[in-house]
Amino acid sequence: MRVKLLCAAAIAVSLCSCSFGADFAQGPADSITMPPGNRVSQTMLAGDKLVTFRSWLDIPYVEKPSEPEYQRLNIYVPEEYFSGASVNGYTAKTAPIFLPNGVGGYMPGKQFIPANDSRHGTPNASLYALSRGYVVVTPAIRGRTLANGKAPALIVDYKAAVRWLRHNKDKLPAGDTEKIISDGLSAGGALSSLLGATGNAKEYEPYLKEVGAYDERDDIFASAVYCPITNLENADMPYEWIFNGVNTYHMGPAREMDDNMKAASEALKKAFPAYLNSLNLGGYMLDENGNGSFRKYIEGLYVAAAQKALDAGENVRGLDWLTVEGDKVTGADLAKYAVWATRMKAAPAFDSLNMKSYENNEFDDKHFTEYSYKHSTAEKPAMADAEKIYIMNPMNFIGREGVKTAKFWRIRHGVKDRDTSIAVPAILALKLKQAGYDADVAAVWNVPHDGNYDLPELFAWIDSICK
Repeated sequence: MRVKLLCAAAIAVSLCSCSFGADFAQGPADSITMPPGNRVSQTMLAGDKLVTFRSWLDIPYVEKPSEPEYQRLNIYVPEEYFSGASVNGYTAKTAPIFLPNGVGGYMPGKQFIPANDSRHGTPNASLYALSRGYVVVTPAIRGRTLANGKAPALIVDYKAAVRWLRHNKDKLPAGDTEKIISDGLSAGGALSSLLGATGNAKEYEPYLKEVGAYDERDDIFASAVYCPITNLENADMPYEWIFNGVNTYHMGPAREMDDNMKAASEALKKAFPAYLNSLNLGGYMLDENGNGSFRKYIEGLYVAAAQKALDAGENVRGLDWLTVEGDKVTGADLAKYAVWATRMKAAPAFDSLNMKSYENNEFDDKHFTEYSYKHSTAEKPAMADAEKIYIMNPMNFIGREGVKTAKFWRIRHGVKDRDTSIAVPAILALKLKQAGYDADVAAVWNVPHDGNYDLPELFAWIDSICK
């Protein structure tokens, strides 16, 4: 009865003042201390488990913030660690640090707050992580709609938060700064990919110095990546490789692509095999018609997703793009899949011909591909800075000398996701594997453009690499 009452009230009990001291207000130039009085303690119900944790809120992580409202982070620590107890086999010294970002659409991301507000009807990732004994650190991050939020602001902030943690590792109340795990979906998935791929890369140093980030390492242990809108200067090609021939798009009301869009679709589809083959992804290739081992690999991801769903009792039969024989899914047809899934974005999907996509806005309302620049319908076409395009793509850093890429990766893409092509996360995973990193990639049945829908599986994976 007591648990039910707690659940009904969505209890969040303050045990002390949330008025923070000068050490927090003056930013990272001052040494951070974590006195027991300068915190908030809360108890929440995560599933059937009561979770009590302490919170330190709105701590600046750079010395010279250009957007002070965003360049701050929150820290959440399970209460057990303050009495020397363990949670899920972790102690205050060994607890991994879960570092989710709230970025979507390349817009600013606020700090995630532990809560039972997940759209999946479950505790959100921050609260679930606390229930599993993780220290949770949630940075707010600049994005494209802020005056100082264009590329590469978001990855600069994410790196600066990691550097702040490393600088203060001996003053944190708990958490192992060698076991930092990033997490994000969509553009946040791109950001999680960037953080994981680009550890200590020198190209970011001028931007980090500009905001007053600490001179520390910014490599991390692992990256959780959901449906990443990444590899932007190459993402239009794989989108058309799958959706070419489907001319109705559903960004808002259903509309038909015009002749310029259809021409772009044809050209970009034809260009994709050459790009894919140039990556030398361990034998995964395409012929000039877009067929080959890479196509079979992608179809295999969908087959595996359907098989897992079928084994779990879901009905995957009756779809013309899937072949099901008895209790086995034996094939998938990408062309028929595209018709079933429907097209979301007109061609080009990311570097819009009129220079008005979210991604164009991320690059200060400029083009970032040669094709769209040459075929632009904008009144005053302009090309984004080449360096900024380069440092916004994790593919450019994987396996590169002088860069420490995260060792472990978990990459997921929904079968119903058509915000980007599944080829984008698949290429990321293959590149990681070829470079010797552990990349767990899968498609997920009946899931659209979404993330953190499988928290038990996500944290079981994190436990498996951290323990």
